[in-house]
Amino acid sequence: MYRPARCRLQPGNPMRQELVLLEQRDGVATITLNRPEKLNAFADDMREQLVAALDAVAWSSEARVLVLTGAGRAFSAGGDIRHMVDLKQRGADFGAIETLLAAGAAAVRRLATLPIPTLAVVNGAAAGAGLNLALACDLRLASDQAMFGETFARVGLHPDWGGTYFLPRLVGLPRALEMSWLGDMIDAHEALRIGLVNRVVLNDRLAEESRAFAARLAAAPRTSMAAAKRTLAASFQRTLEQCLDAEADAQRACWASADSAEGLAAFVEKRPPDFAGAGRGASVIPPSAAARRFE
Repeated sequence: MYRPARCRLQPGNPMRQELVLLEQRDGVATITLNRPEKLNAFADDMREQLVAALDAVAWSSEARVLVLTGAGRAFSAGGDIRHMVDLKQRGADFGAIETLLAAGAAAVRRLATLPIPTLAVVNGAAAGAGLNLALACDLRLASDQAMFGETFARVGLHPDWGGTYFLPRLVGLPRALEMSWLGDMIDAHEALRIGLVNRVVLNDRLAEESRAFAARLAAAPRTSMAAAKRTLAASFQRTLEQCLDAEADAQRACWASADSAEGLAAFVEKRPPDFAGAGRGASVIPPSAAARRFE
């Protein structure tokens, strides 16, 4: 049975990985796709490195938010087309691609099960699997120079990495079909208009704005945020009565948490709440649900 490595994140120190970098500072874990000369297209063991980085975040007791971004001028161009061409020319069967799909699916599953907020900071092109990786995050903050495309049809392939799940839920079925059938790239403002991204900021302010946004998420009450992520995601498959029951269960957990004690006290004392410090003092912090999910 697969068990993720119990990696401990070191503040400000990148993991010793070449194609995927991981660092943490002030409760914000940042994963950077690091193949800028190829627009962060996935090659070699880059997918496995991404899975390992996500496992490290899942086991971390310090990470309160995950930021996923790309080095250089792109978020990710998706799969390495030249590698696929080489496989075709060598007559490789589907098994050669299936292993790549499995690694991508593993990364998307880990993102979906992380109990902390996940934020894709899209600094440039996000195409194919690169787009769907961004869609697997909870929120997306885009540069005004970012471009987005479900581009599989351009090379006669089908969306993967969870695109058929996330895309229609964000933009609706007709728009998802159009994007998948035509493979057109759309700009950041069109992506904002159709609900593909949450915010668009000037490119030269992207780093500053994303740090500030991630800091706000890291400062929020952990129990409440994890519960809201869980209940809102499940609401698509629940009746109203089931949602009401889930809300009561979540509120019970929040009421018992240090977060609610801190938040209520801060309100009557007319001061900002310190949710990050509210849980200090616990001797043992169990691994996150995401870490346990893949044991």
